[in-house]
Amino acid sequence: MDLIGNRTLADLLAERAARHPDRACLVVEDGSGAVTEYTYRETLDAVRRTAGGFAALGVGHGDAVVIQLRNCAEFVFAWFGLAWLGAVMVPSNVANSAAELAYLIERSEAVGVLTEPRHLPMFAEVLAGAPEVRHRIVARGDGAPAGFVPFADVSSGPPADPAKGVGSEDVVEMLFTSGTTARPKAVMITHANCLWGGERVSRGAALHGGDRLLTALPLFHINAQEITVLAALTVGGTAVLLEEYHAGGFWSRVRHHRATSVSLVAMQVRTMLARPPAPGDAAHRVHRAIYAINVTDQEKDEFERRFGVELINGYGLSEGGTVVTMSPVFGDRRWPSIGLPNFDRRIRIVDDAGRDVPAGGIGEILVSGVPGRTLMKGYFKDPEATAATVWDGWLHTGDHGYLDEQGYVYFFDRKKDVIKRAGENVSASEVEFALLAHPSIAEAAVVAAPDPVRDEEVVAFVVPAAGEPPPDRDEITRHCRRRLATFKVPTRIHVVPELPKTSIGKVEKKLLRRRLSEPVPGEPVPGGER
Repeated sequence: MDLIGNRTLADLLAERAARHPDRACLVVEDGSGAVTEYTYRETLDAVRRTAGGFAALGVGHGDAVVIQLRNCAEFVFAWFGLAWLGAVMVPSNVANSAAELAYLIERSEAVGVLTEPRHLPMFAEVLAGAPEVRHRIVARGDGAPAGFVPFADVSSGPPADPAKGVGSEDVVEMLFTSGTTARPKAVMITHANCLWGGERVSRGAALHGGDRLLTALPLFHINAQEITVLAALTVGGTAVLLEEYHAGGFWSRVRHHRATSVSLVAMQVRTMLARPPAPGDAAHRVHRAIYAINVTDQEKDEFERRFGVELINGYGLSEGGTVVTMSPVFGDRRWPSIGLPNFDRRIRIVDDAGRDVPAGGIGEILVSGVPGRTLMKGYFKDPEATAATVWDGWLHTGDHGYLDEQGYVYFFDRKKDVIKRAGENVSASEVEFALLAHPSIAEAAVVAAPDPVRDEEVVAFVVPAAGEPPPDRDEITRHCRRRLATFKVPTRIHVVPELPKTSIGKVEKKLLRRRLSEPVPGEPVPGGER
């Protein structure tokens, strides 16, 4: 069954604008509380004009453009404007460091960038060494510095027609992984991937054209893109984007925008619960909240009871075309299950030899699909990594879980070394690379520790370099902040004489994790902490 055919994001928006021209398509609330609303007709016009402006600059089919913006209308117009031309969006986390931005630009072979005034100093630093980035655009400000073009100029010209020759399996986005085993890889996401994502979420959550989907999650992550924007467009609903998240004011914004569905991460659930109860906590129109990353039984029950919202659990990953499983809206949710496979999916659980394990047995989660349609097209210019991840019609997720007798999926742990912090993926190896760039550090290992609010904490163990004085923790932190996004910087640093290793020299991180999770008074950290 293929619902998508050769359609693209341009087709989706044009179809909805033709059917519901005067219905609200996009609502954006900025950090000051100012709200702007766009109908489907207005959104389509803005997208076409933005596409025309990109084309006038010389951006064309297959060209990559980095977008580093907070949630705003310009992000959506640029995303769909690039898609209109067959070009490729490369979203950049607004917390990225200069080194991370430079890597992203170089690896994606970007020819253009779009950012906002607060990031211009960093972009100036990075772009000084990137002459190949010919198109430099700044949004959300008055005018533009030398070498940059105002987005207002780009988006105010003649509207463009959809580019010819753009198909559903063309790449529309490159989304960088958190780099679990090496440097981050660029996941190639196609138009078909996006359209399938919208279908899965809208069907799984039983959405309709009257729904207003609200999120404060950032558009540079695929969660907000697909669970909010694309799901809303799929049913002709309304996407409501908040630039900022505030636990104390979230439900007042939900009420103000008449939202019927919200998308959350566990950090938001916990910070809302940490606020004192208020009489109007459940006075809203939201009937369900879609979220990822498990919360405790107590947190789930308290949240649903206090806020009058049903939590719909789910599981997904960029390589898998985002959403893979969702708790059924109508039927048994079987908490703490992460739900049932989506209507177009099959799930297998296999052991290390690739053999299917029986119900209840833990193994790697495999997801069925077709590359470029229901699975990613691959990793950009990395055929070896692609072949190691997808073969014989199955995506090997690197995550462990199990199935019950009725086919419900349960998440067990992450085979890949990724730390989940407040909705962000942090690569342990990436943090280790940053630590090893310090001249006083000879070895480094990074692991996760439970964080009651932000899911997991980044904890580093470092070994001093021979002949060097023991590294100062504050200096290590400053060093990391120069190289990493804020949420990746270790919150705890242990200086140790050595790291526990196997007979072949591999760091035994399980011993480090065990020491963190099962502290024994007076017992040193493995290797001996200083």
